[in-house]
Amino acid sequence: MTRTVATRTAAQASDLVRTADMSLAIAERLLAGVKEQASARGLRLAAAVVDRGGNVVASMRMDHAQLGASSLAHDKAVTAVSFGMPTAAWTTSSAPGGSDWGLAHTLGGHAVVFPGGVPVYAEADLVGGLGVSGAASEVDAACAALAVQDEGLAIDPEQAS
Repeated sequence: MTRTVATRTAAQASDLVRTADMSLAIAERLLAGVKEQASARGLRLAAAVVDRGGNVVASMRMDHAQLGASSLAHDKAVTAVSFGMPTAAWTTSSAPGGSDWGLAHTLGGHAVVFPGGVPVYAEADLVGGLGVSGAASEVDAACAALAVQDEGLAIDPEQAS
């Protein structure tokens, strides 16, 4: 059997897409930031950090946080990274009769159309998502956004440095 040897390596191929992605170190710091935000408010939250593909990098559920908060935090993170926007972006448009009605039935039924999930941008690159759950959704969103900002990252590509 004859085998052809490629003259270019994959690393040399100019048509490969190269992107930044979420690391475990950053994910753990984001979770610590959520825990700090929650503790300062007297809350018990769950949070999940996913990579660009929606895969869990790290997650946590604070003691006595709602049992369902973990899966909801994951879904919020996946929704945020899938669309590159905070989940709060669809609160109004996904309501019955809205332009995005039915969005909640996408992503295998895991799309979340209320606050608490934020994309994570580093230097304008979408690197992952952070979802927070366990309090009022606006509070979840605030804790997520502050954890991202405290890490020097952004939830909007225009604000990423």
